[in-house]
Amino acid sequence: MLETRSAVFKIMKTNAHEERQIKKWPPPFSSAITPYYERDFDDVVKRTCAEKSLTLRISKVIVIGDVAVGKTSLVNRFCHKLFDNNYKATIGVDFEVERFDLLGVPFHLQIWDTAGQERFKCIAASYYRAANAIIIVFDVGNLMTLVHCQQWLMEAYKSNTNPCHVFLVGTKRDLLSNQVYKVIENRAIDVAERMRAEYWTVSARTGDGVAELFARVASLCFNAMVLRELEINQTVPMNIGSDLINASQPKAVRMSGSPVIENENKMETVDESSYSTLDILLLGTLLLAAMWWLMRRNKQEDYTPAVKSYSIQPTSFTSLTPSENSFIKKLISSGRSLVVFYGSQTGTGEEFAGRLAKEGIRYKLKGMVADPEECEMEELTHMKKIKNSLAVFCLATYGEGDPTDNAMEFVDWLKNGDPDLTGLNYSVFGLGNKTYEHYNEVAIYVDHRLEQLGATRVFDLGLGDDDANIEDDFITWKDKFWPAVCEFFGIEGTGEDVSIRQYKLTEHVDILPERIYTGEIARLHSFKNQRPPYDAKNPFLAPVKINKELHGPTSERSCMHIEFDIEASKMRYESGDHLAVYPVNSTELVNKIGEKCGIDLNTVFTLTNTDEESTKKHPFPCPCTYRTALTHYLDITSNPRTHILKELSEYASDPVDKEKLKLMASTSAEGKAAYQQWVVQANRNIVHILEDIPSLKPSLDHLCEILPRLQCRYYSISSSPKLHPNAIHITAVVVEYKTPTGRINKGVTTSWLKEKHPSDPPCLVPIFVRKSQFRLPSRLTTPIIMIGPGTGLAPFRAFIQERDLAKKEGKEVGDTILYFGCRKKNEDYLYKEELKEYVKSGMLKLHIAFSRDQPQKVYVTHLLENNKEEIWRVIGEQNGHIYVCGDARNMARDVHNILLKVVMEKGNMSDKEAAAYIKKMDSQKRYSSDVWS
Repeated sequence: MLETRSAVFKIMKTNAHEERQIKKWPPPFSSAITPYYERDFDDVVKRTCAEKSLTLRISKVIVIGDVAVGKTSLVNRFCHKLFDNNYKATIGVDFEVERFDLLGVPFHLQIWDTAGQERFKCIAASYYRAANAIIIVFDVGNLMTLVHCQQWLMEAYKSNTNPCHVFLVGTKRDLLSNQVYKVIENRAIDVAERMRAEYWTVSARTGDGVAELFARVASLCFNAMVLRELEINQTVPMNIGSDLINASQPKAVRMSGSPVIENENKMETVDESSYSTLDILLLGTLLLAAMWWLMRRNKQEDYTPAVKSYSIQPTSFTSLTPSENSFIKKLISSGRSLVVFYGSQTGTGEEFAGRLAKEGIRYKLKGMVADPEECEMEELTHMKKIKNSLAVFCLATYGEGDPTDNAMEFVDWLKNGDPDLTGLNYSVFGLGNKTYEHYNEVAIYVDHRLEQLGATRVFDLGLGDDDANIEDDFITWKDKFWPAVCEFFGIEGTGEDVSIRQYKLTEHVDILPERIYTGEIARLHSFKNQRPPYDAKNPFLAPVKINKELHGPTSERSCMHIEFDIEASKMRYESGDHLAVYPVNSTELVNKIGEKCGIDLNTVFTLTNTDEESTKKHPFPCPCTYRTALTHYLDITSNPRTHILKELSEYASDPVDKEKLKLMASTSAEGKAAYQQWVVQANRNIVHILEDIPSLKPSLDHLCEILPRLQCRYYSISSSPKLHPNAIHITAVVVEYKTPTGRINKGVTTSWLKEKHPSDPPCLVPIFVRKSQFRLPSRLTTPIIMIGPGTGLAPFRAFIQERDLAKKEGKEVGDTILYFGCRKKNEDYLYKEELKEYVKSGMLKLHIAFSRDQPQKVYVTHLLENNKEEIWRVIGEQNGHIYVCGDARNMARDVHNILLKVVMEKGNMSDKEAAAYIKKMDSQKRYSSDVWS
């Protein structure tokens, strides 16, 4: 900590070290994980610096985060190139001043290292004001410190109205294995994107990344400060020798009244005091607090150091000050005892949760649905205070055994915390897919962990398989769940089986057009006023740049290569990521629903939740027209689930039709068989059902209430950002098939995309990028094998582009081997000419199977069987990576079995040893899959 102002001036007059003389724009940690897209200093800034018209200046940087995450170690490593294992907690605030030369102009970072302890938070927060940059630090080995980062940022924003750059920095990187770190990194990236922060990982112990981080901070602050000052054209100079300091920094850090420094030119003094009255009071308060803390420490022999006594588990205080996210408060105030939490990525988990909460009323359990991301889940410890209380969890497993986005923090809390959940009554239903390795992993873990923490399981864990019939799995579980609940609590069901409306209808006659949603996902007018960051709730309207057919003229099928222009979005992506596309339903189908329901589709309406305590006020953005709801928000092309048929049966005027719908909605063997044959096998959607049951005339507002939300579709990105930084390519097979009823069903997204061609004005498609763990090896020399028949080639096209570009730049690139398969060489050989060029240049080794060009079918798996030596050389001898993309049910499973054979035969291992070897490859991210069912 600086002790005198003269010391400050000495530092400020010292020339910057060579590594802090910045002439080139420092890159981010990753170009895909930053909201700051500048690629160089602004041209105006460079011109101004060249003219030598800039003066000495300071930017204030605050470093915040939980206790013991390494804030002080980070600052000490940067300022003093030191690392001290003997941790000493910061009391209140310390600060350092560090000199840079940016484009030849002297520049200083004033770095405020704030205390992480709860008792000093009010003092430290006083120093947040007027910050130009905020560095939020978390420990990569402690997920709860990451969870708290958003709260730290909110605290900083309360006291700071300056526009500032935000950095999320993970420390102690050197203490984690690559495997564990990769999991943490993916979650940290999600947090950084939500905070609109630039993500970094550093090690104060080794120094890795520390200098680069602060060089980046200094450059962004300098560039922004110069632009801001040039814009307002107003500075208040302060003379220090022959240099000037612009007073754009906060008054609390203006330094004047300096004594003459030996061996320096005489300095003029600014009239204004270096510290304001408020700053003096704050410093006095800080000193008193420090003295009190030290005295208290000396008096109490059994006092535990702050680093140990500080608890990052907020269970001890949530009950004292319930916030608007307090689900306990909502349960008590509304006389409820049932809460159903959902972890949902596609909407099914949320739908199941809603059905359970709705049915609770029949069993004298008034319920509510809750999103764990919007609740203080620590309050589960207080559920026992509510009579006959029950928490149910409908949790989907997503990706490689991960929780869904909205359940991630809850699962992390269970893993890293140790709350006492004695008295909590619970049940869990999981949503998964057996074709994936990590089948229902999240639900299984949560069910076990809740019991470990003292909670009481009311009914057995239920597991739904989306590869089979998840609806049937849920109903079977639910029909046993409710009797178990009644027995557990000693209650009886009413036996009434009536339709309960969750939303009330309001139709608008006189409403301003600007108040009506027209397809926006969340924010009204977000399509007209586009602003980053772009995500699931704020997609970017991307112009279609290229849309061309990849299949030959004799093919009966269609596969499109589509390029989206993302230059205006500042979106970043990496090879292996997915592109999400929000589709639009067919106008023909929408009109048919309007005709069958006998209503004007241009009527503006709102559906409002009758449950005032619910966080979900509307089933989709309202107010909107019925046409907008059916076109943009509701799924009208999937097979309706049984509960929808049950609700629809009330609108059938013909008793035969009514009984038919009720039968298919029942859990009887006859009913299940009828549903499977008439709905699933015949591929009937809601339009077909309305057409085939003439007496069925449902209320359109009720239909809008019970239909599921239309979900975005994900496509593997088939371009490399290094070759195409301003465009994203996808490769999509157009879905179209004939049903047993003779109808032609079309894929909602691909049939819509097929008609989107470059035009003026451009055709716009709502998109956003979803991060993936499907990544190339960090070392270019690592050999890779890619296995992707059909459109499974998509991400590998991106991989090949990236490695080819590196090779053309003169870098050494390891073997790049592709196994590709299609039906016929002249019909569906995707990117044929591109692949030939890569083979010709020596970039790619290609194995290709044409399954129908000869009498005996040949598949990719046959090629793998014939090349076991090559496969073992890559994965066994050269520590290479293997990638699989495509069908999960058959192809991916067959590939896995062949790899086991390769390891057993060529690696001389038993079946158990081979399985362990493949599992280890998976854990090391050397065996990666991007598959679908």
